[in-house]
Parts: sequence; structure tokens; C-alpha cells
Amino acid sequence: MKKMLFAGLLSLLSLCTRAQQQPPNNNDDYKDMLRQLHIDSTRRDPSGNPSAPDAANTDESKASPYTSLPDPLVLKNGKKVTDARTWWDRRRPEIVEDFDREIYGRVPKNTPKVRWEALSTIDTSYGAMKATLKRLAGHVDNSSYPDIKVDIQLSLVIPAGVQRRVPVIMEFGFVFPPGFRFPARPPGTPVEKSWQEQVLEQGWGFAILIPASYQPDNGAGLTQGIIGLCNKGQRRKPDDWGALRAWAWGASRAVDYFETDKDVDAKQLGIEGLSRYGKATVVTMAYEPRFAIAFVGSSGNGGVKIMRRRLGEQVENLASSGGYHWFAGNFIKYAGPLTANDLPVDAHELVALCAPRPVFISSGSPKVEGQWVDAKGMFLGGAYAAPVYALLGKKGYGTMEFPPMETALVDGDIAFRQHSGGHTTGPNWPTFIQWAKRYIK
Repeated sequence: MKKMLFAGLLSLLSLCTRAQQQPPNNNDDYKDMLRQLHIDSTRRDPSGNPSAPDAANTDESKASPYTSLPDPLVLKNGKKVTDARTWWDRRRPEIVEDFDREIYGRVPKNTPKVRWEALSTIDTSYGAMKATLKRLAGHVDNSSYPDIKVDIQLSLVIPAGVQRRVPVIMEFGFVFPPGFRFPARPPGTPVEKSWQEQVLEQGWGFAILIPASYQPDNGAGLTQGIIGLCNKGQRRKPDDWGALRAWAWGASRAVDYFETDKDVDAKQLGIEGLSRYGKATVVTMAYEPRFAIAFVGSSGNGGVKIMRRRLGEQVENLASSGGYHWFAGNFIKYAGPLTANDLPVDAHELVALCAPRPVFISSGSPKVEGQWVDAKGMFLGGAYAAPVYALLGKKGYGTMEFPPMETALVDGDIAFRQHSGGHTTGPNWPTFIQWAKRYIK
């Protein structure tokens, strides 16, 4: 119990710290997008506080008011997809177009080039594992609009003494503010290996990409960062990209760098992230084919959770002034006048865009993490993607039944595990690594 409480406290502190780092959203920008969409107001978003009068639903019996989901294997003309070629040539582009236009937004056709610079290389260690740390900066060409400067922060860690190219798992991460310290561990709490040490033990490397370094995590930042640079400081149009696609763009530029690094096996790259960065992880995996595997942590709505489910985080929360910047402006429509049931696609189709590559979906305990991320909704996002994996010769969970806590579904190319801890991927790293070793050599 002490261990679980400590993990939950660390997660809470982490989330609070991130919130304190972020300036308030620009309500003027949000109002401008509503004006462009000809929307007067949106529906009230439910509260994440379980004791609030307007708390989000946590009753599973009330979670599924919708009786059907969009079929990822049915073309717009109503015909069934029965072969891989039709999926790649026709159906997959249809799904991508819906996500581009209505949910995550379109990346500009000509984004600026990035020049990578090695800032420093030092010897370091993670637990018992010695390693080499490279700090890198990706300088984005701002010659088209010098008023906005964008640099991508990336760190790469390689096991010491390895004389070969190594697989790399990259995490969407963030920087703690100056002076931040984790609380002391409760007496008797066992010291566990960090995920970094576990990865290095496999002979793999890892990387930390800082999304906020190149696209701020707030509405005011939409005229800054890479989005602002591409728009020359102007506000977005309704189908322009949001922060999630911008963060994914940065992950792709990191891959560009990895392909030039003599220490990295760029054919064996993984991507991992938690919470909003869990959303960014599955978006990245869906759009960037050079990632070989994904570890999606507690992504909730806007990630792998079925959006049509009424449990925990809702479309109304994502489309509010606090979350709209993650998405295309068009997404706001589904919080008024449209509803989640009007969405042309849903989360299972985002997972399907990752096929045939392996995806591990992670969640915490509803008692410790809470039900905001909706573990079952995320499980279903993977479950309903299985037909596409099967079409491409791969396997899903092998079941549609939500498993008991800490039961790992790892026999297929879509995997799922709900651990008993809080808002973290930590307890699922050992299971993920053992599963990933089937794909990463």
C-alpha cells in the first residue's frame, strides 16, 4: 500500500508541476476559433473531481450509450475491405483524411528543415548501468519568419562500450522546474530499477524528447512554436494542426537525426509517453511509419480511449478552452452543435493506423489513478482495431473481455495491461520490455 501511495504521489506532483509550468490558455484565441466555426458556445465539460456535482460518469452501466462504431474496414462507398492492398491504397487514406480534417489537423506541406547540433557528450550511469549521454538541439529553420525561434530539445543515452548500433526507445518527456525535488520514499519502500536502467540492461538505448521545447502546451502558444512559425505568427484555420500533431512532427525530426547517428539502429525505434504524451505517442505511431513499436500510457480520450464512451474524460473536456489546442479547431464542433456520435472516426481507427506494427496499451488502477482515463475505453480502442491487424496478418488481444487487474494480454501484436499503481507507466515497463523483445532484437 505504501508503495502504491508513493507512486500516486509522485504522479500527482508530476502533473501539478507540469500545470504550474504552463501559462494560461489564450481565451481570445479560443473565441476566435469559435467565431471561425460559427459556434456561439459549447456544452459544459464534466468535472474530473469525483465529488463535484457535475462529476464525469464512472458508472460502467451508463458508459456506452452508442450502439455502433465506425467500421475501419468499410469504405466510404459502403464496400467491405477484404484485402491488404485496398486497405493501404483506399481505406487507410480515407481514415487519415478524417483524422486530419476533423481531429488532429493538417501538417503544412512544407514544414521548415531542422539542423541537428550535438551540444555535449558525457559519461553517466543509471543504477548499475554505465552509459553515454548525448545532448542535442534541433535548430528549426526560421528564415521565413525570424520573429519566432524554435529549437527541439533531445537527449540520447547509449549503453557504454557497445560496439554496434542499438535499438532506441524514445519517451515524450518534460523538464522539472529549477529546485524541484521528489519527496523522500516512505520507510521500507523497496528501491526499484528505473525504466531507463531496465532498457539499458537489454542493450538498448533510450531518448528523451521535450515536446514543449518546440510547441507550447497551451492555447496561447498556437501562435508560437512550430505551429506559429509555419503560420508566421498568425492564428490557425479550423483544419490546421494542433499540438499533438506538432509534437508528433518533432518525433519524426528526431527519427531524422537517429538515421544519421552511427550508434543508433534506426530500424528499431520505439516511442513511449504518458497521459497527454500518451495521446501524442499513439498519434506519432499512426502517422510516422519509421517507429517500430509503441508504448501508450494512460492516454485517455484523444488517445486510444473510445471517444463515444461516456465515462471519465469526454470530448467536451478536450474541446474546451483548456484542451482545444491539442486538436484541430474543427474538433470543437463535436462539443456543440455536434456530438461524439457524429465523429467520422474513433480511437480504434487511430490504433488501426498503426497496423501492422505492435502497440502496447497501458493503464493504472481506477482506485489509484482514477477513472478519468477510462481503462476499459482504452482497452476497447485496441480491441476494435484487431480486424485491421488480422487483415494484415497480425493478431489482436484474442479477446473482447476486459481483463482483471494486472492480467497481461501479450499474445498478440496489440497488447494491454492495467497495473495496480497510479498515473504512470512505471509498473508496466517490465511487461512491455519482455513483450517488446519479440520485435526488438
